[in-house]
Formats: sequence, C-alpha cells, structure tokens
Amino acid sequence: MMSRMKAAVAQLVSSIASGSGSGSGSNPGAGPESCARFPYSRPLFLLLSPDEAQRAADHSSRPILAPGQGGRGALPWDSGYAEVINGGKSPLNEDQATREVVVVESKNPKSNMESKAINKNGENVDKEGKGFTFHYWALFDGHAGTGAAVIASRLLHLHICEQLRDIADILRDCDVPPPICLSSEAETVTADGTKSPAHEGDWQPPTDNESRFLLEKEISHQCLIVGAIENAFKQMDKQIERERSSYCILGGCCALAVIYLLGKIYVANAGDSRAILIRNGEIIPLSNEFTPESERQRLQYLGYLQPHLLGNEFTRLEFPRRIQHREIGRKMLFRDYSMTGWAYKTIEEDDLKFPLVYGEGKKARVMATIGVTRGLGDHDLKVHYSNIHIKPFLSCMPEVKVYDVKKYEHGTDDVIVMGTDGLWDVASDREVADAVIQMLSSCEPDNRDRFTLAAQDLVMKSRGVLKDHGWRLSNNRLGSGDDISVFVIPLYGQT
Repeated sequence: MMSRMKAAVAQLVSSIASGSGSGSGSNPGAGPESCARFPYSRPLFLLLSPDEAQRAADHSSRPILAPGQGGRGALPWDSGYAEVINGGKSPLNEDQATREVVVVESKNPKSNMESKAINKNGENVDKEGKGFTFHYWALFDGHAGTGAAVIASRLLHLHICEQLRDIADILRDCDVPPPICLSSEAETVTADGTKSPAHEGDWQPPTDNESRFLLEKEISHQCLIVGAIENAFKQMDKQIERERSSYCILGGCCALAVIYLLGKIYVANAGDSRAILIRNGEIIPLSNEFTPESERQRLQYLGYLQPHLLGNEFTRLEFPRRIQHREIGRKMLFRDYSMTGWAYKTIEEDDLKFPLVYGEGKKARVMATIGVTRGLGDHDLKVHYSNIHIKPFLSCMPEVKVYDVKKYEHGTDDVIVMGTDGLWDVASDREVADAVIQMLSSCEPDNRDRFTLAAQDLVMKSRGVLKDHGWRLSNNRLGSGDDISVFVIPLYGQT
C-alpha cells in the first residue's frame, strides 16, 4: 500500500510540475478518429480552415482564435469569444465551446403546428405561444483526453432541450409563470399542461386532522427549469457512460453552461470553470468552483456512508499532514464530514491510511488523482496503480444559479464573463472585470466586435507573452500554461 501511494504521489508531483492541471495523469490524447462519434475539432462556430486549425494547434506560438475574423459573421447576441491552446501540457486543446439558439417545441403534436418567425437575433419565435427558444453558451474543460468535452459540446444543449420539452406546455402559458400547486388533493398540473378534472373548483382546505397528510407544495416554473437542466447533465453523463467504449470517449470534463430562457439567465456549473456578471462595475459571482477542498465535507460524508468505496486504503478523515507510524497513540488535529473546524483525536492504526482529500489549493486531489469533484465522464478513472474507482465521488450534478435579467437596468458595458480555469488560475475577478471594462469603454457602443475584442484581451492577458523562461504576464508573473477559453456575453438590449 505504502509503495503504491509513494508511486502515486511521485506521479502526481511530476504531473503538477509539468502543468497537467486537474487531470488524472492519463494519456491526454483523443481516441482514434475511426471510432470517435465526433472527431476532435475546434468549436464549429470558429469556421476555421484546415490551415487555420493547424496553426491553432501550435503550442509554441499559441495563437489566439476568435470568431468573426476574415469577414465571417459574429455570434448571436454579439457574444464575444476567444481561445488559446495550452503551452504543451497535452497534445490537443482539451477545452471545447458551444454557442447555440435552441428551439423547444412541445411533445404535444397539436402544439407544434403553428407558423414561426425569425427575429433579428436569429431566434425562432412561435407566434402562437406553442413553443419557445433558449440561448445557450457552454464551456467544457476536458482532462485525461478530449473525448468527453467534445461529445458534451455537441449534445448537452440537446439534452436540455429534450428535458424542457416535457414542460414546454406549462412554460409557454404566460410570460411571468405563476407557481404550480402540487398536492394529493389540490389541482395538479401534469406534464402536458392539462389539469386534473377530479378537483376542478371543488377543493376545500383540509381540516386540522387532515393537514399533516395533505400538505401542498408550490413548485415555480423556475424550479422546473432548474430541474430540467440538472436532469440534462445527468442524462449527458449517462450517455457518456454508455458510449465510452464504442466511441472511444476518454477522460472527463468540467461543464459550465449559461442558458437565457423566459427573461432569466440560468448558470449551471459542474467543475472549476467559472462565470461572473459585471453590472455597473460591480462583480456578481454566478458560479462556484467545485474542488476537493470546496467539497471536502460531501466527499467525506460519502466515505462515511459507503466505506467500501475507500478500498480499505484511504481514510475519510483529514489531518494537517500525513501521519507517521510512530505517532500512533498521540493526539493530532483532525476534521470529519460534520466539522468545519478542527479538533483533537488519538491516532489509531486506521489513521495511517492515505487521506481521501490530499493537498491544498490547486494541488488538492481526490485520492491523489483528480483535482475536480464535479463534471461529466471519468467513468473508468481509478486510483493510480489500484482497482479503486473514483467516479462515485465525482458528481455530474451542476449547481444552478438564476439571474433575473428583467429585474435590472443594464448599461452597454454590462456583461457575463465565462472562463475555463486557464483564465481564473492567473486572474482574479477584479482583474478580469477591470480588463473588460477598460476594453469596452475604449470601443464605440455600437461596435458589434467589442465583446470579441474584450474576450481576446482577456485571453492575451492571461496567456502572457513568451520570454526566455516561459509565458509571462505584464508583471512578470508566470502566465497560464493551460488551455484558455472565454465568452463575453452582453446583457444590454437583449431582453
């Protein structure tokens, strides 16, 4: 056990030194083209020629890519985007990005027969209110291969669409959806939007004796949409699991998606990519990072509930440092799943096992293997040199935050910035916001390319310039050697 753990730590330290990021340390190449369902490519909306795609893969020059170059059209909503490949930590760019406008139609055939119109933003608008569209931006940060990021970039928005179809007839009924009352006695709204006739107009409040058994629960349309997004992530993860062998889907990926639907923005995050909103110079975080440190208690609690997942080689307890055999019987500070603080315990033989969460900051790993705790894929990921599966500790469920766009007045420089960890590893929220504000203020408000220019500027600032000792920022700090992908999404005039 100890020799295996030493080998795992040595490999982990080696991977960190070489800049392998949050991956598992496996071979990061994509699967063979012959068996890949979706061959590796850069985001389709970039419309790269073969020569441009080849230049984009140059790890030494790291050219910055953006849409709209060479006379090609801009993205819907005038969204800005830019990306750059890593400095050599993996053969391919393991980031993927998607920008879509998706039409959601009811599963009821009678609701899909009305004519539709296309507005100036390319939205398919149902004149009769039988369906709706949503705008979609997403970033996928792959690790241990590009397979999971590629397939998720092509299919996650379709899973979201399919989940929303189940509730399309409910959502289309009004612009400001009222809550839905669900109760064993109250009127029930079904998935197809109909109402249960057995209780129309004749329901009475339960008596005191009945109330404990007949509780009402109000479920808002917002909660239904959040549930649809959560289920879509789950279905995407299941599809990757089903198809990983037949389509050579290697590794996993973090996923960050922004969905604009019915006047609200839903930000779904599973991983360590992040999004912030900049409004009148104020920074509003729209997501949290999910790392071994931030999710320590969830991981430890799972280890407590299902100790067999630890393989009799790990302990769920956290200590300030590795315990030595000579320290058995002494007291040491520790934390368990129920604790936010620290307390003392007497060291026992089991405490010598390797900790479930090991390391600090960007070096923290689950079972000394992976540095993120939520995402898609990783179904075959195991602890180095063992048969212990890590997937049970990695959740595919996103955290979904909601921002009501209609509730606020937005200026011409108010935006959402989405970025993979290649951006946030070297730039703070404030530095990102200041750079965006400065770039946007230097452009004319009617310049449709200003948001792409802001995205390019962020990528350039976080990549740095190549000097004798690597990529360096303007203050001579080490620049990001990771893949970097950034969306800048304007809010002004989009509602």
